[in-house]
Amino acid sequence: MNQITRFGAGPRMSQAVAYGNLVFLAGQVALRAPGASIAEQTADILAKTDELLAEAGSDKSKLISASIWLTDIATFNEMNAVWDAWVAPGNAPARACVESKLAAPQFTVEIAVIAGI
Repeated sequence: MNQITRFGAGPRMSQAVAYGNLVFLAGQVALRAPGASIAEQTADILAKTDELLAEAGSDKSKLISASIWLTDIATFNEMNAVWDAWVAPGNAPARACVESKLAAPQFTVEIAVIAGI
């Protein structure tokens, strides 16, 4: 039977959950959000994503899927510049990117990924 392993577990949610050969990351937002540009927030999120994937025994070369929420779709190209520099060459995941309100006004981007282990 496959074991479920939770990382950064709190009363409401876990930051990541590993099950079988997959790891599911919760939607990540920037730690330095207030006053940060979309590029800075995206870089912050992707650094946090790297840390969580490593903790679960994975890395960005094993991405399967990514969901990205932007508060303003006009920032799509700025976010993509950071994303494109980060994603492992030849290992781009299936991806969706939409405009949406986020949990708090200081957040301009949120990213959730699923990766293999």
